[in-house]
Amino acid sequence: MSADERAALQQDRLRGMVDRLLAADGPQGRRLREAGVAGGADVRLDDLPRLPFTTKRQLWDAYPFGMVAVPREQVAAVHGSSGTKGRPTLVAYTRADLDLWAAMCARSLACAGADAASTVHNAYGYGLFTGGMGIHQGAVKLGATVVPLSGGMTERQVRMIADLRPDVLTCTPAYALRLGEAAAEAGADVSSLRAGVFGAEPWSEELRAAIEAVLPLRALDIYGLSEIIGPGVATECLQQDGLHVNEDHFLVEAVDPATGEPVPDGAPGELVFTTPTKQALPLVRYRTGDIASLTRGDCACGRTLVRMSKVMGRADDMLVVRGVNVYPSEIERVLLGSGLVGPHYQIVVDRRVEAAVRLIVACEAASAGRPGGDRSAELVRLLRADLGLHAEVALLPAGGVPRVEVGKAVRVVHWTEGAAPLPGLT
Repeated sequence: MSADERAALQQDRLRGMVDRLLAADGPQGRRLREAGVAGGADVRLDDLPRLPFTTKRQLWDAYPFGMVAVPREQVAAVHGSSGTKGRPTLVAYTRADLDLWAAMCARSLACAGADAASTVHNAYGYGLFTGGMGIHQGAVKLGATVVPLSGGMTERQVRMIADLRPDVLTCTPAYALRLGEAAAEAGADVSSLRAGVFGAEPWSEELRAAIEAVLPLRALDIYGLSEIIGPGVATECLQQDGLHVNEDHFLVEAVDPATGEPVPDGAPGELVFTTPTKQALPLVRYRTGDIASLTRGDCACGRTLVRMSKVMGRADDMLVVRGVNVYPSEIERVLLGSGLVGPHYQIVVDRRVEAAVRLIVACEAASAGRPGGDRSAELVRLLRADLGLHAEVALLPAGGVPRVEVGKAVRVVHWTEGAAPLPGLT
């Protein structure tokens, strides 16, 4: 669509959503009334920044179904977040929501070059978590063959890739790396793979290079979160030049995390989404906590959607060490960009002494290069020069950093109880 056509569609859909929320008279509808909105006709697309935010805390306060905007008998499914930072955030779906989700995931797979002739090896977890079911539905919608492996059972995963010859792999980026290494160890033929759609955790360009070094595919980023719909909110195409946001269904803004004011295109900000076509849980200006930048302008692939950068991290995942603010993904960029260490790492925040937070970056030496002590000193220097970060670097033996088998990679460990989180650390 042209920008004008899309804006007209977005405004019409936004007005319809506002009318539905006001009619439902739930928490969001009441907040809209308090903001002076009496009906959808009062709202133009340009008015979006003046509407009230919705936050995760408000979803928790309305747990489990207080924010649902349709009668309960219209709820066809419930999914939710993993609850790694508290209780799970439950999200209801109508049948139309499930159809929309499938269509968005089909778009994501198409961005990776998949079509009805493709076989999609799906190693995202199935269950309450949205990853596995979302991609599964999208592959079916696209007409592709889907292999529902879910997470874990790495030996079986490698065998199925070798036997069934899929062209698309879907999983977390950390698990893609693990699969590549396991395939090499087993001598398995995974040459059928052409593209990978990896998400559910922030990852850097340097990790992309590491994945593409162990798997014969183009590694593409996919973005989504349960509250908005799940995976399929935005996806990279084969140009690997930003994630296309499906903004005909998800209106996106980037705001200053501290003030809530809009930031210019190209500047990092907290992503805020409005979901005008969702039925069961439509959200007005939902603050995701994810930090990224937005870029407008057509892509070489022909899509005209706004693009978002890779997620730098979450606002609440920022580490503050001796006055320096840093995201784990920035540390990953320096580590993997150095060529001195392998792609597996873990960041240990040692808070045993309250007055002096100690940061330890645990990683494994690359197979060739300078001696271990020299590498540690060089990485300490690079982290300080690039990020202004004072950190210790601990080089562990091969396999010393835990590998992810199921779920998301644990990149940050907080050491407060006196037990070393990794063997060899003191």
